[in-house]
Amino acid sequence: MSVRASLVDAGYAAGWRLVRTLPEPVARALFRAGADLGARRAGAAVGQLRRNLARVVPTASPAELDDLVRRALRSYARYWCEAFRLPSTDHRALHRRLDPSLRGSEHLDAALEAGRGAIVVLPHSGNWDAAGVWLVGHSGTFTTVVERLRPESLYRRFLAYRESLGFEILPTTGGPVPPVAVLARRLRRNGVVCLVADRDLSSTGVDVTFFGERARMPAGPAHLAARTGAALLPVRCLFAGERDYDIAIHPPVPVPGREAVAEATQAVADVFAADIASRPEDWHMTQRLWLADLPGDRAGRPRAEGVGTVP
Repeated sequence: MSVRASLVDAGYAAGWRLVRTLPEPVARALFRAGADLGARRAGAAVGQLRRNLARVVPTASPAELDDLVRRALRSYARYWCEAFRLPSTDHRALHRRLDPSLRGSEHLDAALEAGRGAIVVLPHSGNWDAAGVWLVGHSGTFTTVVERLRPESLYRRFLAYRESLGFEILPTTGGPVPPVAVLARRLRRNGVVCLVADRDLSSTGVDVTFFGERARMPAGPAHLAARTGAALLPVRCLFAGERDYDIAIHPPVPVPGREAVAEATQAVADVFAADIASRPEDWHMTQRLWLADLPGDRAGRPRAEGVGTVP
């Protein structure tokens, strides 16, 4: 393991161990200060976040974009602060807190009552882990796919973290069988699959129009819906104020067959765009997404299906 990888792993280990011991106001203030420091230093990831948000809010002046980036980093810092504290949170209490304001659960219930299974897809926005805790409390354990982080010890930490929340975790690579096969099996048994699906890690997704420009998103969710008949349900996952959440399950996107995969993926992208535009600071996309930003070898035509992930 390299020195840098060891330091990254140690940093996450310290976060999960120490942040939960701090009083919540102190922890939030520290993460907020870290976000403001990141905004001032404006490293490569912050620069990419700024370019991404400029596409979401093309009319923003440089000063308005500076402010938006600062708020976005504070939002992302809130996610991490909550993530580090979530293992020691009362999950049943969190479910009870989220349940009254969460909208659209009838779409999920209808899919499960019909025996179809459900594919819940959302972008990198708000606190998707908190939304997952609600989902576990509502309909039981669900299955998701996680990026195989390096070093392996860091991947193991994220694996243990999300398993402690009640999620079934599949790695993108290195599992006994391809994750798509396991996801299809779960759906045919009327299970729930949850995927963060606004960034294609495999370079094998489909091209979509996103905020007026060509981007690539994973085709896996729509492929799974076409193969299994499961409902494809986009989810709005944003923050509301300093402590609350704005989470809603949208009506299902039709996927009548494999020939409709590209159209369905575009429909999901359109739902994501509308939700992100309503509160762009909660979209935590610090990576390259649009084709114009991707290296030449990643901007070719898609070759196969891929699934969305959580980091």
